[in-house]
Amino acid sequence: MITEVTDVAIFKQKALAWAAKFDTLCYLDSNSFNDPYGKFDTLIAIGAKAELKAKAGDAFDQLSAFRNNNPGWITGFFGYDLKNETEKLRSNNADHLEFPDLYFFAPEILISIKGNTVEIIGENEEIQKLVEPEGFEPSSNSPLKSINLQSRFSRQEYVETVEQIQQHIARGDIYVTNFCQEFYAEDTEIEPLSIFQNLNGISPTPFATFFKWNGNYIICASPERFLAKRGSKLISQPIKGTARRDANEAIDQSLINELRSHPKELQENVMIVDLVRNDLTHSAKPGTVKTEELYGIKTFKQVHQMVSTVVCELRDDVSAVEAVRNTFPMGSMTGAPKISAMQLIEQYERSKRGVYSGAVGYFSPDDDFDFNVVIRTLLYNSTKEYLSFHVGSAITYHANAGSEYEECLLKAKAILEVLGQATAYPQS
Repeated sequence: MITEVTDVAIFKQKALAWAAKFDTLCYLDSNSFNDPYGKFDTLIAIGAKAELKAKAGDAFDQLSAFRNNNPGWITGFFGYDLKNETEKLRSNNADHLEFPDLYFFAPEILISIKGNTVEIIGENEEIQKLVEPEGFEPSSNSPLKSINLQSRFSRQEYVETVEQIQQHIARGDIYVTNFCQEFYAEDTEIEPLSIFQNLNGISPTPFATFFKWNGNYIICASPERFLAKRGSKLISQPIKGTARRDANEAIDQSLINELRSHPKELQENVMIVDLVRNDLTHSAKPGTVKTEELYGIKTFKQVHQMVSTVVCELRDDVSAVEAVRNTFPMGSMTGAPKISAMQLIEQYERSKRGVYSGAVGYFSPDDDFDFNVVIRTLLYNSTKEYLSFHVGSAITYHANAGSEYEECLLKAKAILEVLGQATAYPQS
């Protein structure tokens, strides 16, 4: 069914509230950001007629088989710890969420929105209500319960750990790594849909995600694309470089100018661009890898970010699933050299990343795909009542450990706000 709706925002609200009643759901929203590589504005995949849950080992091979058996739309996620499959690595840190390393499903119902046009694939007796003027009414939000948020690192412990990592950089073990810390809450009940709606209102981003399966949730306000395929073209858009926003327009512009010329931010961005270029060569036709844009600045509601775009032409003998595998995990969340950086990440971080710094997205019937980077994200296991989010920053030789800690809090600002923790972690 293809139809036109007069108020897209209201339709999305109604459709998401209805879809959230199902056990399995993937909601992807571009929040009207201008994206030349965007396939749709919003995609809602509902219910699982087939699903795949896998651990690192042969997960990508299982996904290839699942994809062959389900050639239409499939949506899902790759967890960071698939690194143990793509490289000879291990994950020994504590896993409190217990999410799978890979999960994909073929939806029973799929709703795609482009402009005012809505296409619905699949049948359900309630679908017609969504496009009627009255139709399905979303439920109201309940007050947020108190959350006892804790951190795996104190500020001092974080600073000391960054300084230890910088000793590795001084010895030449690595050039840059992305060091992350976990904030968490135990014995916690939340309303995940309400949290997502609040987060998406406070911090709308081009790769926002609400993902649900069997009582587990990914609540994501990601600004970053990991990897997309459009025809034979692969596109990766790593983010490295962050500056705060300011209500004063002149100051805000000066912050952009400072970000654009800051030696440390430029250094970390170009190092990751080089890493991404190298990753893409494993899938690219010879001579086609190029940097389409270097040091681009994108402005979001919470922060300014430095974004570069790297592209290539996909070799005919490389499948869509193999193209993802050949670049996973993404360089912006690991470091350079990549394997050494991931080894140090495992050594110095204190909890398993899991879905954090993995990727959520889709494969479409024409074998295109698009996956975000799972950052600015709450993860919730409702059975264990465990709530978690990680934040991190790039550590280079010239990084200031205290400033990197403040950058982590800046990136967490919107999440802290929706959790009622805006004043619990001061910004200075």
